[in-house]
Amino acid sequence: MNKLSVGLLSFLLLCSSLAGQSKYGNFKVSVYTRAYEVEKMKDLEWLDSTWNIIASQVKVDKIYLETHRDLLIVPESTIIQAKKYFEDRGIEVGGGITYTVNESNNFETFCYSNPEHRIKVREIAEHTAKFFDDFILDDFFFTNCKCDLCIKAKGKMSWTEYRTKLLAEAGESLVIKPAKKINPNVKVIIKYPNWYDHFQGLGFDLEHGPQLFDGMWTGTETRDPSGNQHLQAYLGYNIVRYFDNLRPGYNLGGWVDSGGSNMGMDRYAEQLWITLFAKAPEVTLFAYNQLIGVRLRDTHKTAWQGMGTSFDWEEMMEPVVVDGKTVQATTLARAAGITFEKVDKFMGELGNPVGIQSYKPYNSIGEDFLPNYLGMIALPMDMRPEFPVGQRVVLLTEQAKYDKELLKKIQAQLQGGGDVVITTGLLKAVPDIIAQIAELRCTDLKALVNDFGRYGVSDKDIIIPQVQYLTNDAWELASAGRPLTGGVSGYPMLTRAAYSKGNLYVLTIPDNMGDMYDLPEGILNAWRQVLCKGMGVRIEGPSNISLYLYDNGTFIVESFLDEPVTINVLTDQSTVKLRDLVDGSVINVNKPLDPPVSVMFRGAVAPTNTYKVTIMPHSYRAFRME
Repeated sequence: MNKLSVGLLSFLLLCSSLAGQSKYGNFKVSVYTRAYEVEKMKDLEWLDSTWNIIASQVKVDKIYLETHRDLLIVPESTIIQAKKYFEDRGIEVGGGITYTVNESNNFETFCYSNPEHRIKVREIAEHTAKFFDDFILDDFFFTNCKCDLCIKAKGKMSWTEYRTKLLAEAGESLVIKPAKKINPNVKVIIKYPNWYDHFQGLGFDLEHGPQLFDGMWTGTETRDPSGNQHLQAYLGYNIVRYFDNLRPGYNLGGWVDSGGSNMGMDRYAEQLWITLFAKAPEVTLFAYNQLIGVRLRDTHKTAWQGMGTSFDWEEMMEPVVVDGKTVQATTLARAAGITFEKVDKFMGELGNPVGIQSYKPYNSIGEDFLPNYLGMIALPMDMRPEFPVGQRVVLLTEQAKYDKELLKKIQAQLQGGGDVVITTGLLKAVPDIIAQIAELRCTDLKALVNDFGRYGVSDKDIIIPQVQYLTNDAWELASAGRPLTGGVSGYPMLTRAAYSKGNLYVLTIPDNMGDMYDLPEGILNAWRQVLCKGMGVRIEGPSNISLYLYDNGTFIVESFLDEPVTINVLTDQSTVKLRDLVDGSVINVNKPLDPPVSVMFRGAVAPTNTYKVTIMPHSYRAFRME
């Protein structure tokens, strides 16, 4: 049995042990409850009234009852009573732990160098294992402590080295083993947050952690991208796919909170459906208090409502009949409910996600979170912790510099007839390695550009690094200047160098990654043509569009723009129509592009068929290629 089959079998066994029949057809929905609300469940009247608010607006399969947060330990009698309440109503029940001392104090965690704290951590795990056969460690099982005990214990190690070792030891000796001693059947599951590129600095080790725990949950909450985490909406998809690749079969689902709903309830709905587009088998709604406390307000209704968007405010606000009673939408829970109902209608038709395989070595940093920005310009990402082999195209960002065998792997990919696309960040980080393929350079020199010649003009000035190359050993396929047309200098935006049977390409990434959204369509289309080779479908259009691909000829295009947009969908010529998975309508092929619009390739460019697709603001369309 191959590795993938073993992973799939393990996944099915784990899911069957943790799950029953879901109330939606293609995924499960669960609710996480903080210790603060669990403690209130000693009052059955409060519990019954609040649960009715949730259950009348969204179907829930499972609830997680937290036993500890901020030194509040929920009493045994309250846990037993709450657990029985939900089980009597056919709801599965699991446990949860948040290992914080004071979450409001800069997320103050336990100190795993402190003997007294270590005892408390073990006691909390033992307390929880008495009641549940599975429990989740909410995403604070890290350490940000720099007390004198930690400083002394760290010695000459880096903080990353010290903390990853410390948390691996603490996870096994203080949580997993004590819990399983109390309850041999218990499954200890770690919930990883959304800031994956920075995990190792606080003790999350993605090389060994997923192997240590019985499963993992994925933080897909992206909230407001202008917030202090600067997380792009596409991260909610990309991170699920990456965690699936860390340990196939053990990523149990995605996790979304109400953050970002201040931008409009569409933002909340987007986070939910993006999680499901990544084929997460379950979505956890964080948290009970938000589902009862975030009231639907007119300020949640966005300006583009009424255009036929995927999230429809008026449809959400219509009363529904539950158990013979008419229920009015009142809280965030109904936004989740209507989103799940609509997506569930076509999720079963999607295959397994596929995309451009991008290499992120374990615990690496550099050009942080760049693949999420690329996903926002319709480059479908598939991040991998091991160097991809046998691919038409492999994408390498600066993080690939952590691989000591990088040159050998690049050479093998090119000599096998595949292409390698690198970013300017990697070129600058490992110039000597790249020079063995082509003598390209990326120094500290910058250029201010806004004119991209035949590829269009930007409305704003953009700062880019300057890529330098040897004329006729490498070729500048797309350029930029200020101006470029009629100007005196140009700088590469896309560069190609031949090597053996393949091509090495360099993408010039703006200093501000968000400036990629201001690049003209022509530049984005050139990048898409290079990176989507072999994908079977790509788009032509502006930024703030995402493309999700599946291995059975289905795909989804999603717009994050505030106005309707019409794009070109390009497929190979074996596809002659696109069938909408939501309404069954058909889009027939336009006249094939002949000759195809192309950046300069070595060899012929495959002919394509094109389709005009219009997408409403903050909406998606799902298709099958026929």
